[in-house]
Amino acid sequence: MSDELSRLARAALLPGFAGATAPRWLLDELDRGLGGVTLFAINGNVPGPDALAALTARLREVAAPIVTMDEEGGDVTRLGGHLAASPYPGNAALGAVDDPDLTRRVYRSLGAELAAVGVNVNFAPSVDVNTAAANPVIGTRSFGSDPELVARHAAAAVAGTQEAGVAACAKHFPGHGATVEDSHLGVPIVDADLDLLDRRELVPFRAAIAAGARAVMTAHLDLPAITGGVPATLSPAVITGLLREHLGYRGVIVTDALDMKGASGAIGIPEAAVRALLAGADLLCLGPREHADSVRAVLAAITGAVRSGRLPLERLADAASRTEALRRPPGTPDVRPDRAAGLDAARRALRVTGTLPVFAAPPLVVELSADGNIAVGPTPWGLGPYAPDAVRADGSPAEAAGLVERARGRGLVIVLRDAHRHAGQRALASALLTARPDAVLVEMGLPVWRPEGAVHVATYGAAAANARAAAELLELTAA
Repeated sequence: MSDELSRLARAALLPGFAGATAPRWLLDELDRGLGGVTLFAINGNVPGPDALAALTARLREVAAPIVTMDEEGGDVTRLGGHLAASPYPGNAALGAVDDPDLTRRVYRSLGAELAAVGVNVNFAPSVDVNTAAANPVIGTRSFGSDPELVARHAAAAVAGTQEAGVAACAKHFPGHGATVEDSHLGVPIVDADLDLLDRRELVPFRAAIAAGARAVMTAHLDLPAITGGVPATLSPAVITGLLREHLGYRGVIVTDALDMKGASGAIGIPEAAVRALLAGADLLCLGPREHADSVRAVLAAITGAVRSGRLPLERLADAASRTEALRRPPGTPDVRPDRAAGLDAARRALRVTGTLPVFAAPPLVVELSADGNIAVGPTPWGLGPYAPDAVRADGSPAEAAGLVERARGRGLVIVLRDAHRHAGQRALASALLTARPDAVLVEMGLPVWRPEGAVHVATYGAAAANARAAAELLELTAA
């Protein structure tokens, strides 16, 4: 039993690791049956496509692991190693266009890029219905606030990803769109009963499941009416009750990263791992900082729970039987990347309110600082590549006078990102508009805040494709 138990326990784990080459401990664990790995740009796992392909090839010399990544396109992108923004717009832009065939094309191309570097499971699409405008962690990662719109694009994204030979993972079950707290930092509450969930959050998950999504990722949310204070990732009522029984899902269930406070803040990662398995999860994403020591600690907790009778061995065997299929791609497709799809989508997503001015000379571009969230990371954004003397402002109204002086005799473009969530952006933009009512606002997040009378351009995202589309519209030229 000991060898079988260790193998089954390892099969449930997706740790991270540091660097662009596989460390010895990871190769040894793969040889002993480790389920796979999650690649993180912040760990230096993604130095470039050739090096990444070599890394995943090395892993496959030892075993046939599950290799996962968060590659949503748009604001949450890993393939550029956080050094470059994505050539594909994110879900908000795709939802704004509302052409499921285009969404399928974009995700097929994204999948082709992942397959080319050896990633076989993509932690995407996000199929959350973003009903809370102040949501600090979803926002432009969602296709929108209408469940039916999100559902049709969820199905298209799943189909496109898997046509490229990469397993899609719909997230964050049962839906992170109604929250105003980041589950990296705490346990968000979704005040919804089953009836509301059925009409709102669960609609896109049904569509993703019907489209054949091979994995679903859980969220670290508290739904008091369902879980009674237990995070969804650790709740049998959510994983077994809602996902398995209510929705009839038979594929792989993977947790969001267990290092997040919403899952393990009160109990620690090893205990969270055991509780997630008991709840019905199959694969445990440990998080970017959870390497060899964490693997050993989680293995000890899982095997200890089995030996004590708390966790049935059959539960581990059931999980392993499902995850085994993720090691094999869905079919043997020959799909090539189609980056033109990304730019096409970004151009079609642009929405203009008012009449754009014709600039006689290159305008001054002022980009207002915006704090990112942990899921997005430090990926570059903005129109700077198309404006050599662009200015990054901190968001204090005291900066307005100096910026107005710098823009004397030329146009002014003010670049925002989720201004509805950043009081400093709104204050400085308002001060600039008072002095320069002819200024153009470019919102690269969700276009919730729209000052009356201002010329406003909404890109629905801050990816490289969104920036290029906006620059073309404003007739800016690359630096």
